[in-house]
Amino acid sequence: MAYLDELPQTLLDRAAAVRLVAFDVDGTLTDGRLMYGEDGHEIKVFHVHDGLGIKRLRAHGIEVAIISARISHPVALRAEELGIAHIYQGQSDKRARLQEILDALALTPAQAAFVGDDLPDLPAMRLAGLAVAVANAHPCILDAVHWQTRCRGGEGAAREVCDLLLLARGHAPDAALR
Repeated sequence: MAYLDELPQTLLDRAAAVRLVAFDVDGTLTDGRLMYGEDGHEIKVFHVHDGLGIKRLRAHGIEVAIISARISHPVALRAEELGIAHIYQGQSDKRARLQEILDALALTPAQAAFVGDDLPDLPAMRLAGLAVAVANAHPCILDAVHWQTRCRGGEGAAREVCDLLLLARGHAPDAALR
């Protein structure tokens, strides 16, 4: 993603301060569609590129959290697979949960990023030092974000955020995972 080299220094400075990134799920880590099988079980699709980006963040000392309003077994499975310890589902107040995570990790809001796509994410975005919307985010939140990805939710948007955070810390986004 060559365009990452053309980002404003103010954005890179915000990104360099991040020690925790929290992701919404529906519309952010997924494409936002809700799919149910014949038996009523929920089906979610996650992008493999996003997963590798999250693993790379963790390998470079950046904490990762999931804060979702919905409760979904597939989300818990994906978080476990990626080694995400901070997973909070059924959260109607994402801002409060983000603040609790920051307090537990002894971090400031300036050291947090929040990635989302719609109104329930807005309070957490306003708390975070770096607020990011995915490309297909609802227009009502765009005035509150510092950056918007080129990829849509569930289609590599989280990887873009991961690459931005790594680039801001001096790590090449295309370097192999160590």
